Amino acid sequence: MSSVRIECVAKEGCRIGESPVWDEKEGALLYVDITGRKVCRWSPVTRQAQAIPVDAPVSSVALRKSGDYVITLGTRFAALKWKEELVTTITQVDKDKANTRFNDGKVDPAGRYFAGTMAEEIRPAVLERHQGSLYTLFPDLSVVKHFDQVDISNGLDWSLDHKTFFYIDSLSYSVDAFDYDLQTGKIGNRRSIYKLEKEESIPDGMCIDTEGKLWVACYDGGRVIRLDPETGKRLQTVKLPVDKTTSCCFGGKDYSEMYVTSASDGMDKEWLSRQPQAGGIFKITGLGVKGVPPYPFAG
Repeated sequence: MSSVRIECVAKEGCRIGESPVWDEKEGALLYVDITGRKVCRWSPVTRQAQAIPVDAPVSSVALRKSGDYVITLGTRFAALKWKEELVTTITQVDKDKANTRFNDGKVDPAGRYFAGTMAEEIRPAVLERHQGSLYTLFPDLSVVKHFDQVDISNGLDWSLDHKTFFYIDSLSYSVDAFDYDLQTGKIGNRRSIYKLEKEESIPDGMCIDTEGKLWVACYDGGRVIRLDPETGKRLQTVKLPVDKTTSCCFGGKDYSEMYVTSASDGMDKEWLSRQPQAGGIFKITGLGVKGVPPYPFAG
């Protein structure tokens, strides 16, 4: 394990960095700053991040087959044209609720965009309970709601055989699995596969590696953990120099680098002085595993 290296690559701290996605075509890392209201793209060549400002909290970004990106913005699924800095609404959800916003989102192996909502936070991880729902935006731009009563809709990914959907509702402190039907996008038979321990704190974003193991970023836990979804055992813990680790993905030329987003919202001056890299983007190398390239939205 001594070969694991952690480097803060994007230091212009995000308020709530989230949803890292590797864009192979651009050779760059996409991510969002939710409360900072911007979509960012960091290049390992220039070592600079470009940012596009948006008009609402932006909680996830995904590749689009036809080019450019799709994002979740407020309670909208939207399209983002990068060069033009142009955002257009695709559709809106939670129309009956004044006080929710999207949180994490990811595209499934068939090109559908899954994303869930939550109540607007009073302060980090403090919010009205059970206000969120999980949705899918289909390639024909129709939307299906899977279930509601969600606290903080978070990490999502799919097993390598595409038969299981993994999902996190953060305040349940659990990583859950569902049976998954790739043909229809339907989910069912929910069960918990891992309960977080006290020091791991709150499960946030998640990704899968080529061995079928899950990596979960632990918000307020300052770490990413590797889990075996078959046995429910924790296999590895990688600690980071910041507490508010929010999400993770694999990227780089061969998907052997892990990128971890973090947040600085909710930290006072003294806390920030101890963790000056809070809100930064971290690159982890030497894990000895690779990740799965992200799927693009097919619509």
